[in-house]
Amino acid sequence: MKNSISKIILGGFVLGAVGFTNAQKIDAKAKKILDDITANYKSKKNTYFKFSFGSGVNGEVGKTEPGIYYASGDKYKLKIMDTEQIFDGNKIYNINTEDMEVTVAKPNANSTMFSPINYLSTYRNDYNVTYDGKKNVNGINADFIKLTPVKANGLKYVYIFVDSAKKQMVKLEQHGNNKDVAVIAIKEYKENQDLDANMFVFDKNKYKNYVITEL
Repeated sequence: MKNSISKIILGGFVLGAVGFTNAQKIDAKAKKILDDITANYKSKKNTYFKFSFGSGVNGEVGKTEPGIYYASGDKYKLKIMDTEQIFDGNKIYNINTEDMEVTVAKPNANSTMFSPINYLSTYRNDYNVTYDGKKNVNGINADFIKLTPVKANGLKYVYIFVDSAKKQMVKLEQHGNNKDVAVIAIKEYKENQDLDANMFVFDKNKYKNYVITEL
């Protein structure tokens, strides 16, 4: 479980962007829902939520772990288990407190970061999108949207579950061609908070005893 989380965080949480244009099929209802959520997130000064992350095989999720996420514009910070990730708008800092290591890298075209905005925008070029009706998710009558890659990228499909009344994502499931599954369940949204000015700043002085590697 720990290795799965580390791999996903270091790679930039799921949904790889493969960088191509191809014929797509995008359901109009699904597109409106995704566009409405994206616009809602972008309209906020900042957002915060708690989430649980779980992974497994054959569609079955094993142990889950809690995490927290802050975002403002294109900057974000997430914490899960012994790993923290900060994106300051330029570089991604992956901080592992157990191993006392920090890796620093610039985002690239082959991966999408954890930001929900990125999750919601990659469909525009890379996925066929269908609306699959309603599904109960933790008591919420959520809209169920299925994303299928138009070209092989390691994923079989991605499910997005949306609270359309609040214009918020409540759950995301990634299913790989190798039968791996990763699930992010989102809860406890907060918006437009007064955040510390240094929330999205990596302070090297706090990690003097860490091994820092710039990729």
